[in-house]
Amino acid sequence: MEDGGAVTTTDVEAGGSTRFWAPGTQILWRYRENAGRRFHIARPVTVVRDDDEILAVWLAPGTQCVKPVLADGTSVHLEPLETRYTKPRAVQRDRWFGTGVLKLARPGEPWSVWLFWEPGWLFKNWYVNLEEPLARWAGGVDSEDHFLDISVHPDRSWHWRDEDEFAQAQRDGLVDDRLAARVREAGRGAVEVIRAWGPPFSDDWQHWRPDPAWAVPSLPEDWDRTPAHMSSRDP
Repeated sequence: MEDGGAVTTTDVEAGGSTRFWAPGTQILWRYRENAGRRFHIARPVTVVRDDDEILAVWLAPGTQCVKPVLADGTSVHLEPLETRYTKPRAVQRDRWFGTGVLKLARPGEPWSVWLFWEPGWLFKNWYVNLEEPLARWAGGVDSEDHFLDISVHPDRSWHWRDEDEFAQAQRDGLVDDRLAARVREAGRGAVEVIRAWGPPFSDDWQHWRPDPAWAVPSLPEDWDRTPAHMSSRDP
């Protein structure tokens, strides 16, 4: 990483794999393409907290990221759902516009929780992104998105999101029956946490603010590199 983004850890496992990153460390948060091995989403983020209980990172406004697009450069979401996942794709560098996002992931959980704000730090909502549990490596964390999501509002009400995309992904063979059942089970587990108002919803992260001294992370040229050493959060 560039200036201000040297990987700093509080502990290093045998083999050189990162265990915990110090606050202020810049890492990559990436997603593999569905039913593939390439990375199609990469977001440089700043570590807020990293320990046995949670990894919290900040995606700052204006951060250069990588996102999937159709082969001709068209936004994926402008393509009709029926052909959205079957047309050839490419990746494109872009900026994260609007307000920043705080991402929270608890060890081993098949989802992460994202916090969104309106301008002026007016809290908007939590967003539960169902995904593979994060795999850690020296430069960041990797996962695969599972299409289905949950929105959680400040009054603690919630609703499913992107059920149409989840169904289409199944029709297109990106999610088989076994994975679909696992995703639904993960979603039910997340809903149980929401209804019980457990962590991280109960931890007042909506009142957190980023350190103003933090620089916006840079996107490294080798953002899609294959990790030399992989590790899980488990010892």
